[in-house]
Amino acid sequence: LPNLLFYGPPGTGKTSTILAAARELFGPELFRQRVLELNASDERGIQVIREKVKAFAQLTASGTRADGKVCPPFKIVILDEADSMTSAAQAALRRTMEKESKTTRFCLICNYISRIIEPLTSRCSKFRFKPLSDKIQEQRVLDVAEKEHVKISGEAISYLVKVSEGDLRKAITFLQSATRLMGGKEITEKIVTEIAGVIPKETIDGVILACKSFSFEKLERMAKNLINEGYAVAQLVNQLHDIVVESEDFSDKQKSAIAEKLADVDKCLADGADEYLQLMSLCALVMQQLSQSS
Repeated sequence: LPNLLFYGPPGTGKTSTILAAARELFGPELFRQRVLELNASDERGIQVIREKVKAFAQLTASGTRADGKVCPPFKIVILDEADSMTSAAQAALRRTMEKESKTTRFCLICNYISRIIEPLTSRCSKFRFKPLSDKIQEQRVLDVAEKEHVKISGEAISYLVKVSEGDLRKAITFLQSATRLMGGKEITEKIVTEIAGVIPKETIDGVILACKSFSFEKLERMAKNLINEGYAVAQLVNQLHDIVVESEDFSDKQKSAIAEKLADVDKCLADGADEYLQLMSLCALVMQQLSQSS
């Protein structure tokens, strides 16, 4: 087993993979002694890397298990969410990684490989976990629903998979919330929409219609309604982006202008701007772009 670096979006099975591999290698009894798991919530500054990890790495490990089976003569250190470690703490790791390579293997797990310093990435074999395909997610959700005796319609499953965007953990959490909400009744697409906080298609169509009406009063009314309904404008930005990009109603030039505005609005919202004003500003630009074509 080399030193490993797993990276990719959340909910795609990175931590599960290394834990399953470690269980397979060491069996349930030895697992506790041989695996040190440090998460983002644990202290992982320079001091801990120098003391705790080093001390764990220096212990020798035997090559047999209590049940007599052969097991690898090394230990595994799992550093979950390694991209949130400071570069100083990462730098403290590189020497330990090399020196203790006989007795210890490291597995770094992160979402963004660019945040791991170059000397560490070159010491590990890299595995990219991509967002899970819809088919795999659908099978898994179906499997969970069967085992837990959850009634869910086929449309609801495919919609659930669509809104979770390749993140299986998110899909299962939505399924769990929907089951609690329905109390044994069948889960429908409408329920999934409500739970996922996704803005319904009718509402988004309403936004686009208001922009096409070229009436500022209608636009204002629509924006107020949307905010009062409790929908997040950041979510609207995400969904509107997909709709605009795939739409036939806009020319390429209009699409680029709208996409640029969507990016600006997204940035402003992330910085804590007022949702209503950003929504109005976005819709006014869409209206302006539409008025040029008519």
